Amino acid sequence: MGQPTPNPEAVVSGLLAALGPQGTLLMPALSYEAVGRDQPYFDLEKTPSNVGSLPEYFRQRTGTQRSIHPTHSVCGVGERASEMLGLHQRDHSPVGLHSPFRLLPDYGGKILMLGCGLRPNTSFHGIEELFRPPYLLGEPYTVYMSTPEAQWSFLYTPHDFAGYVQRYDRLAEFLSPPALVRGQVLAAEAWLIDAAAMWEAGKQALEKDPFAFVEAEG
Repeated sequence: MGQPTPNPEAVVSGLLAALGPQGTLLMPALSYEAVGRDQPYFDLEKTPSNVGSLPEYFRQRTGTQRSIHPTHSVCGVGERASEMLGLHQRDHSPVGLHSPFRLLPDYGGKILMLGCGLRPNTSFHGIEELFRPPYLLGEPYTVYMSTPEAQWSFLYTPHDFAGYVQRYDRLAEFLSPPALVRGQVLAAEAWLIDAAAMWEAGKQALEKDPFAFVEAEG
């Protein structure tokens, strides 16, 4: 977002103000760098997010809730946060049926890509999991979960993408305003995506070509 780096609380407060008192703000708390086949342990309160300083600040901010998921948890605050985050522990894949990423269209949600372009769009994995293209899933392994109330384990199936590069920036070929709006926040390019429109366009594209949003490495 440029220099000097904005105060993270100012960014969070600005987003909450834009949403209004009945809005809900979600941010990814992805932990795939800390949790994996060789280190299969997730602690709801202690496992950090690895997708930037702003999401990590939001995770630790007073009043923030975090969903229970080994690698693709989500943090939230606001009127609908509890119901959007509350069933995530039922998913045994990165963006399954109960993932907040996957629930966004049902709530009229929008996705803000702030200073990162369109490629790192985790929500799009939910569409891919509907179609299960051949590049998507890896070999399952057991994960061990811990919250202040309980400990348990289950078999988890990660994503793979071996040999492929994600190209979710191709959404710009399928969406136009108001479904996809480009803007500026300080020095950062920002993209605002309507989640329901993204899902519809993504499903239509993958029905025609399961490799529509990836390309082979090299």
